[in-house]
Amino acid sequence: MTIRDLYLAIDVGTGGLRAALVDRDGRIQGLAHQEHEQIVPQFGWSEQRPADWWNGTRAVVRTVLDDVRNGAARVAAICCCGQMHGTVLIDGNGRLTRETVPLWNDKRTAPQVAAFEKQADHDAAVALTANSPATAWPAFKLAWLAENDAPALEQATSVLMPKDWINYCLTGQRAQDFTEASLSFLMDWERRDWSKRLCDMTGVPHALLPDLKDPQDVLGPLLPNVAGDLGLSADIPVLVGAGDYPMALTGSGVIAAGMGSDVTGTSSIITLMRDAPVIGPEISNVLAADGTWGAMTLLDAGGDAVRWARRAFHENKRSYADVAHSATSARAGADKLFFLPYLSGERRRPELRAQFFGLTAAHGLPELHRSVLEGVGFAMRQRLDGLQGDLGRPDRIVAAGGGAKNELWLKIKASMFDVPYLVPEELECGVVGAAMLMATSTGDAADLKTAAARMVRYSSEVAPDARWTEIYDRMAPIYAKLYQQAADLHADLDALP
Repeated sequence: MTIRDLYLAIDVGTGGLRAALVDRDGRIQGLAHQEHEQIVPQFGWSEQRPADWWNGTRAVVRTVLDDVRNGAARVAAICCCGQMHGTVLIDGNGRLTRETVPLWNDKRTAPQVAAFEKQADHDAAVALTANSPATAWPAFKLAWLAENDAPALEQATSVLMPKDWINYCLTGQRAQDFTEASLSFLMDWERRDWSKRLCDMTGVPHALLPDLKDPQDVLGPLLPNVAGDLGLSADIPVLVGAGDYPMALTGSGVIAAGMGSDVTGTSSIITLMRDAPVIGPEISNVLAADGTWGAMTLLDAGGDAVRWARRAFHENKRSYADVAHSATSARAGADKLFFLPYLSGERRRPELRAQFFGLTAAHGLPELHRSVLEGVGFAMRQRLDGLQGDLGRPDRIVAAGGGAKNELWLKIKASMFDVPYLVPEELECGVVGAAMLMATSTGDAADLKTAAARMVRYSSEVAPDARWTEIYDRMAPIYAKLYQQAADLHADLDALP
């Protein structure tokens, strides 16, 4: 008899579908990936076809099952995560009422957000949702559809998120989970359930919202025809799952209040885990898969600043490794050189600009490169201060994304925040998080804390340098003054021909 010792994780990403087989120790035994198209009908719009997600899921599942010896017979459970906020509409028979869906990064809902902020009780809504209105939230995507594609909305009986659509295709069951709902602008954060008042405020039909379930709940077994198509046993349990970002928090071991996460790619996402949301104009609050709140803020500056410096100073002729090595020869603080990294503005303050301050003839490329890294660190520190309130720094911060590969940058940020940084051994954190949920749901682990202890490992720990921390503590107030004083010049700058 074959032992069912593998977990099948499915990730519905923006760039493509991934399927992985993960063992009980959290090690990935096989991974398959297939890209899919992102449709841009006009500037600011972003769509995909749910049918492509399902076709991609079938393809990558078959591939990974074939790649691992006796893979299909060893699957103990299935769990999906996926890009958040994409609003999939299906009718009573489960048919799509719209071929494409607007994605998380689709900005067409800006007029609906502006209208809401002008007409509705903004403070009351934020108190209910723990989030400010934003173009990404499904409530405003549904408001746009009501105004611009009424037949699709009228024919629909359920709205699902991308991973929920895949779950429906797998099991025939309709549901959402509370991680997705927490960023829908339709969930009462205290009751952790849909809010009729928010539905009334945004115009979303309450009947469209399916049951809310725990990510670790079993949604159902595979449909017999789907099981046959994939070559799997029909009795395999399919979990409800979670959104990709909260699932990645789980899979990186960030599962308890007092912990933090830093995902630095092109941009930087900073998250602190709390027992309750943190309310603020630049803060979003997401429920993690274990029920802990993640107060998160996104900084457009991140790896993009490093990419700019490589292009501007070296015409892309030096590698990122060479650029990073150059920065290591500069001292902490880059000899009193500051860099404000707002090369593309910021989403809530698009007028912001980048600048160097304190530049002298003594500075060279090493100082310029180091100040870019430190400038992103100072910008993140400002956001971290807003997130933490009076609760102090997190116990540790887990790094992920491309920025986790830059050792100097990790040490700069660890010293900037005076918090140790950890780097996961397995950077496919969403897949590991899904495996952790399956371990707890099948009884292989008592709870997520137990699962994390066995399935999440860290390849390195970067401790703060006390000397650097002292320097950054003295520089931070000057950075804050530069940030404020430069704001007075933005209007004059924009007025120049």
